[in-house]
Amino acid sequence: MEIVGAQRSNSASSVVPTLPLYRIAPELEVRLEDFELFAIDRLRVLRGISDGLSRGRKPDEMKKLVSDLWKLHMRHAQASEVINKDIISHFVLRLVYCRTEELRRWFLSMETTLFRYRFKRESAEARRAILAECDLPYKAVSNSEFESVKENLSQVAWSLGHRLTSADVLFYKVPFEEVPELVAARKVYIHKGHAYVAMNQVVSLVVTQFRSHLSKALILTNRKWTSTVREKEKDRLTPIVEALSTSYLGPDYSQPKEYGVISLKDIDQVANSSFPLCMRHLFEKLREDHHLKHGGRMQLGLFLKGVGLNLDDALAFWKAEFSKKVGPERFDKEYAYSIRHNYGKEGKRVDYTPYSCQKIISSTPGVGDHHGCPYRHFNEENLRAALSKMGVNSRTMDVVMDKVQNKHYQLACTLTFEAIHGPSSDSGINHPNQYFIDSQKILLSKNNSSV
Repeated sequence: MEIVGAQRSNSASSVVPTLPLYRIAPELEVRLEDFELFAIDRLRVLRGISDGLSRGRKPDEMKKLVSDLWKLHMRHAQASEVINKDIISHFVLRLVYCRTEELRRWFLSMETTLFRYRFKRESAEARRAILAECDLPYKAVSNSEFESVKENLSQVAWSLGHRLTSADVLFYKVPFEEVPELVAARKVYIHKGHAYVAMNQVVSLVVTQFRSHLSKALILTNRKWTSTVREKEKDRLTPIVEALSTSYLGPDYSQPKEYGVISLKDIDQVANSSFPLCMRHLFEKLREDHHLKHGGRMQLGLFLKGVGLNLDDALAFWKAEFSKKVGPERFDKEYAYSIRHNYGKEGKRVDYTPYSCQKIISSTPGVGDHHGCPYRHFNEENLRAALSKMGVNSRTMDVVMDKVQNKHYQLACTLTFEAIHGPSSDSGINHPNQYFIDSQKILLSKNNSSV
């Protein structure tokens, strides 16, 4: 493939872009700890991008968001290791997200978005270096051809609010069907089936190739993972890889935080005011049926532990409800042990942590179960009824249902939180206990201001 007039000059070759193309996996020795930590840091960036897109952030807002996320999470104590962290984390997550079509689709979309905004931040010289490395099959317009179409190019630039002021402006001739977004927006001059794409628009070409290459690479990585890597690394890397795609990256809420202490006399009031829908539904079903299956007991029980219900109160709470159906003796014999176990007082004495949104969403409740995420597992009629009961108005409810239909379950919960409590939740809802604590903070602030 030939790129006429776009070969790297000596000065261009001295420019080292900070944005790799991730064509070849690095031959580096990586500590197991860094393997996981680097991937987690990049995953924070990608999930932040996903949240921004699902919230409908504008391009300028996304530009700032991506920049802030990258600076926050992709730093390294040694400046020389930043690029290695970038490359290693990408290939680790490529391994994590190659395993299913749904995972591949999400990773491809988020990495492409990240690449697009990072490419735009590069200098003109660095962009040219990346473009040369891509080896795109497009011809750069010669000086003589540029002069012949300069007036037309100037008119297009003027219509976009720009001026052609530099004598060395670089344009590429591209088949117009390969830049449909630029053609649709009338951002390019078209002549004889070719679009004249300016250097500052070339991001569309580079991103298209990046996406195509990554899409193919994910398929190949999946084949290698399935055929050899998964079994070969079953005792070392495989557990990490399989856990990362559904990992929760925030606080574990294993211990009560500020505003996170409740007692038996307050539990009904705070359930009504500050429980997220998933926990509110379980709480109401427990009060109604005086029983929950194992999945429901675990999800609600660990949540209550995290918001500060101590072991004695927890035993009293569950016994009061279950005794109405199974009797106190059967409760003591069959159920009390598991409650003490959750609090680390039985068995291996592990201090179990409350379930995150990711874990709850990925659960598969069966017939007669009430655990899981209502935004995912309720039908539309039941979800609308539950949201209405929480005080969500019809206009907001339609927006919430739109997010549910697009499988943005956590954003749907975030919008519910904002509709009920007023202030926006910029970080989004990622954990039921976060929902509770943020709710209590807002309610306490409102109570103090009214005094």
